[in-house]
This record gives sequence, C-alpha cells and structure tokens, in this order.
Amino acid sequence: MKHWPAIAIGVLLSGCAVHNQSVWEPAQSTRPTPATVKLQALPPAGERVAIAVYNFADQTGQFKPSDSVQTLSRAVTQGATSILVKALQEAGNQRWFTVIERERLDNLLRERAVIREMRSAYLGERTLNRQALPPLLFAGVLLEGGIIGYDSNTKTGGAGARFLGIGGSTQYREDTVTVYLRAVSVKTGEVLSTISVRKSIASVGINANAFRFVAFKDLLELETGITYNEPDVLALQQAIEAAVYGLIVEGSVEGLWCFDIDAPTAEGVVRSYYARRDDVDAKRVQLALRPDGKHHVGTCEAPKSIARLAPKSVVPAPAVARPTPTSSGPIVVAPAAVQDTEVLLRKPRPG
Repeated sequence: MKHWPAIAIGVLLSGCAVHNQSVWEPAQSTRPTPATVKLQALPPAGERVAIAVYNFADQTGQFKPSDSVQTLSRAVTQGATSILVKALQEAGNQRWFTVIERERLDNLLRERAVIREMRSAYLGERTLNRQALPPLLFAGVLLEGGIIGYDSNTKTGGAGARFLGIGGSTQYREDTVTVYLRAVSVKTGEVLSTISVRKSIASVGINANAFRFVAFKDLLELETGITYNEPDVLALQQAIEAAVYGLIVEGSVEGLWCFDIDAPTAEGVVRSYYARRDDVDAKRVQLALRPDGKHHVGTCEAPKSIARLAPKSVVPAPAVARPTPTSSGPIVVAPAAVQDTEVLLRKPRPG
C-alpha cells in the first residue's frame, strides 16, 4: 500500500497528458504570419502584372533527419508551388499580380477539350465559340527557382542544473531553409531580378525532474517536459512571402513595375526594406537619383524605367553595394539596366 501515492501521481500525470483537449481543437483556416501581413500591406501597383509559376520545387534532395532509423520523408514540403501562388495572390491585397495557372496546365487543357467536345456533340458546333471558350491569358513574367538549401543543426545548445535531486534543463536546436526566386521575361528570356531568402527553424525543449526517497529504499522519480517545434511548412511559407516582398520592392527600384503611391510613402517602403535586408539604419540607405534630381523610389510618377530612359552619359550605379561589418559608408541602391519588357509585363487581354 505504501506505493499507492507514487502510482497515483503517475496515473494523474499520464491522464493529464492523454486528456489534454488542446490537441483536440477543430480544424481552422491558416492564420496569417507576420510576413503575410507585411506582404498584404504593400502599396498597390500601377498596373497588375501577369505572372505564372510552372514549378517551385525542392532542389535540396534531402530527407528528414533522424537520430535512429533512416526515413524516406523529405526534409521540406513538396507543395512549395502552392505556397508561392498564394503569396503572389496576397501581395498588396491582390493588387499586384494576375496569377495564371501553369502547374496543372495539362488538367486545364483537358477540361477545355471536354467543353469543346461536348458543345460539338450536343450543340452541333463545328467552329470554336470564342464567347463560350475565350482564349487563355498569357504571362509576361515567369517565376523560377526553388528551395535550394535545408541545413540541419546549424545551431544547437542547452543548459541545465540540479540540486538535492531536483533539476531542470533546456535544449535548443536551429535549422535553416533557403529559397531562391527569379523573375524571367517571357519576351526576351532575360532574368529581370533575383532574390534569395533564408529562414531559421527553431526547436526548444524544456525538461524538469526530481528524485526523492519517500521511504527506506523507496525512490520516487518525477519528470515532465515539453518541446516546441516550429513547423517546417510555416517557416518555408514565411521565407517565400519574404522573397515575393523583396522581389516587388527591388523590381520597383529597378524599373520593372511601379508603386501607385506618392514618393514619400514609397521612399519609406524602399528604405525600410533595404535597411532590414542589410541590417543597417534606414538613414544610411542612399537611393539613386533620377535625371530630374529626385530620389528613385519606384513610383509610377517617375519615368517608366530609369535605366532605359536615362541619358547614356548617366552610368547606373551597381544594384546594391553592401557594406562590410566594419564599414560605415552609405548603402547605394540604384536601378540596374534591364531590357524593354513593358509589353509583356502588362496584364494581357483575352483575344
């Protein structure tokens, strides 16, 4: 009978773990991440860009790490294309891109073929009815790239202490996922802009235990703990959303598209982005000057492309001059020279 207290405590602890109703919550919509909110808050574009994504694949080829047996599960999700499409739609509250379906283009074409076949069989149509089945939209820009890196245990650590049989410990592990995104002109095949984003994935474990002699030769052992693992999909989603955000801002500075807002507001957006990207103060970001002497901040009131319309005597500065950790000079952000792609960058019209 003297063992009943220990048995009761063990049953109580196991019951709490099993009957924790927090793990029984009903399914709910995915909540927006901080990167999602930031992406949705982008100012609107001067004109929506028709864009397509064929495949945004896992290029790492890595399997999920395991301390025991080998697993065939991939380290990252294979649905990154769907995450990228969703991020493009959410940019500026759907005021930036017209996203065209290309990942499952074969399904779309088969369904359109079924429509033509049924209208021919039941309505007697021998020619294509353009009103019933208008032409598909075409994209002016293709987004290419993928998940190019997944590094496990990039940072590990922990701490613990014990006194008179009572102690606790904590452990920390960090992985890193890297995505690469580039915009390609359909008209010329030129790579218009590229961006790479890295996101850390944290895991934290907390444990506490105690050893006590409750009677002669009777040792009571208590142990509890909890582990928090940041979901890999959530971390990848934030990395992709940050990449889309950066592509929009850098593309505006390079003259690929523009912000439909006033210059002071756009300047705040551009300065904030480059200051955060390069981990410097926003005042140290020196923007390129337009031919009229104003800062080039990617607004639609500026010339369509500084690099295209500027006099040839004006030599564009490098895209970004990043400082070394010991440097104190300004960061120069200037538009890069790009070829004319404005026809395909605009939203295409059916027919």
